[in-house]
Amino acid sequence: MKTLIRAGIGTPVLALSGNRPAWEHAAGIGEVREIAQNADKLGFEFLTCPDHVAVPPGLPRGSQFYDPLATFSYLAAVTNRIRFLPYVLVLPFYHPLELAKRYGTLDHLSNGRLILGLGVGNLKEEFDVLGVPFADRGRRADDALRALRAAMGQNPVSYHGEYYAFDNLMIEPRAAQEQLPLWIGGHTERALRRAVTLADGWSPAPVQYRGPDYQKLKQMLGTRDLPAGFEVLVSPESALDPAAAPDQTLDSVHRAIECGATMLNMTFRHRSLTHYLEQLAAYSELTGLGAVSPGPATEVSADR
Repeated sequence: MKTLIRAGIGTPVLALSGNRPAWEHAAGIGEVREIAQNADKLGFEFLTCPDHVAVPPGLPRGSQFYDPLATFSYLAAVTNRIRFLPYVLVLPFYHPLELAKRYGTLDHLSNGRLILGLGVGNLKEEFDVLGVPFADRGRRADDALRALRAAMGQNPVSYHGEYYAFDNLMIEPRAAQEQLPLWIGGHTERALRRAVTLADGWSPAPVQYRGPDYQKLKQMLGTRDLPAGFEVLVSPESALDPAAAPDQTLDSVHRAIECGATMLNMTFRHRSLTHYLEQLAAYSELTGLGAVSPGPATEVSADR
């Protein structure tokens, strides 16, 4: 049985913590390019890249984070159809016009292949060193979302809000997509509410789809009247092994579908670049990923 649901990948190498496989710590942009080109050909929907500017040493999340704008600009030139998802940009770090200009240019150069993943941030030390207020980051992010929507993909642009205001400005080049997708990160009720009211999708933090966490996510989605075309990006449990454990992989995918996923963010067990590329191919073959047309429509078959 083929499970037809779009899926992207949490890109290796671009964010490194201590528990990452050893080969990633020795890898660089050449390995990332090979991963991107293979994922592109195999039908994966997107690549991710994190967003941190400067962090204290010794954090569990690690300290190596590639810059998403620079990284995706490079990868856009060596791929054809795969999309690019910053996972996630910390909205309070940036002025909305800065995002509209820089990421609008990326969308323009990549022929409309950008999805903007956006969040409020939670690392106070990083806010402090950048001189960005931490306490009101939620309200600031909400205003930034409204301002970004007003500024992206059209000209001239105007907006007057609580934190941001601009009037009759031109941004060229602008995003190729007139309605560039905005997805909100975070796993709380507030994050989901922000996504439903101000954006086009929700990308909650990864959870294990067993027991209370799985039920909580399903219940949260059940309390909301989701707009048409609203995306729910779910990260199935980590360490999936489609090559050696296909049944377990399909079970994980179906749990994600059951909880309301319209798209998946996949991570795989791997011990080398070659092994990772084998996992990409095995997952694509197992789920029929190459048969899924990129775009807003999601076809799901739950018949095992």
